[in-house]
Amino acid sequence: MKLLPNIEQALASVSSYWTPKVVGRVNDQYVKVAKLKGELVWHAHQHEDEMFLVIYGTLKIQLEDREVVLGPGSFYTVPKNVRHNPVAEEECGIVLIETVTTLHTGDELVAGTVAIEKQL
Repeated sequence: MKLLPNIEQALASVSSYWTPKVVGRVNDQYVKVAKLKGELVWHAHQHEDEMFLVIYGTLKIQLEDREVVLGPGSFYTVPKNVRHNPVAEEECGIVLIETVTTLHTGDELVAGTVAIEKQL
């Protein structure tokens, strides 16, 4: 019998902040886990929505017109082409659901951008 993925164990295997790790796939969507601390970069995904689900900690998603604050068990979907910046003042563990074509930081290439090959 194959064991089902455990989100907490998957998060425990992540050693770097802002470095998503693919743990599953549903059709054309990746299920990823990531640990966040600090902020990433303002960016948008031109063609894809992006869903953030908080497992532990608090995540603030800055949008151009407001902020969305998420705690454990809460999720938010950033619509395609909406500029956003995820921020975690303390360590936060999340699940991301993204289309397989979604680039980590959209069209913004920064030192922290992680190619999908390194997320697999």
